[in-house]
Amino acid sequence: MARRRSVRMSLSQALQSASLTDPGRVRDHNEDCIESRPDIGLFVLADGMGGYNAGEVASGMATSLISDGLQETWDLRSLASRARDDTKALSEQLIKDQVTRANSAIFTTSQNNPECAGMGTTLVVALFFDNFMTVAHIGDSRLYRLRGESMEQVTRDHSLLQEQLDSGLITPEEAKLSQNKNLVTRALGIDPSVEPEVHVYETQPDDTYLLCSDGLSDMVEDEEIRLTLITLKSNPNLTVQQLVQAANDNGGRDNISAMLIRVAEPFGVPRGWLARLKALFR
Repeated sequence: MARRRSVRMSLSQALQSASLTDPGRVRDHNEDCIESRPDIGLFVLADGMGGYNAGEVASGMATSLISDGLQETWDLRSLASRARDDTKALSEQLIKDQVTRANSAIFTTSQNNPECAGMGTTLVVALFFDNFMTVAHIGDSRLYRLRGESMEQVTRDHSLLQEQLDSGLITPEEAKLSQNKNLVTRALGIDPSVEPEVHVYETQPDDTYLLCSDGLSDMVEDEEIRLTLITLKSNPNLTVQQLVQAANDNGGRDNISAMLIRVAEPFGVPRGWLARLKALFR
């Protein structure tokens, strides 16, 4: 158990995090749901849709099922004995397994309960371990990365608007005024099966990562998000509060969720014969 605690402690110390979700100024309830498990480096955000208040059922099921499932299967005690590339591949597979499980549960619930008919949710999952991050997403909730003073949108929206942009049918300027912003082409729980997009990225000390629902990204320009992350990066709690406030100040037309993770220090896992020898005596 000492080994497990040491890995968990190093993750919690290395990753400074804060989360906030808000109904916004127009909606009377919040269909976003967020869940963080800092001890295993896991952060999950979902933006629900459909049915009579059923969006919150879908997003709640997604975040809890995926978080609980990974808490059980992502065994920190055994990971240090694996090769780093094997650990990356395992993280991708386990996330896919839990997304599949959550999709089946949400779809079955919607089929068996008329008040939940047609419900679904977008999804972003970020799992940090050994100086890398595994990201899975479905729909138009996003993950951004601030590295230095440069901010990049890591995920690519599964949306009609993104497809129009990719095909050259509209320009980025026209996209800002489009009425198709909320039409997603992929969602969790709508169909019997769904394929998440999953990638692994190397992290660096001082990186800042932002998971958010479209209630933030639609209301606040990327440049304002970037400047907020730079200005307040030493205070994650204040950062998420400011981002949510900015979305509300700009209209708050949707639920708003933000999860911030800053890499305060490296979180590599010792490997090799010496690490294995030490493990024998823990």
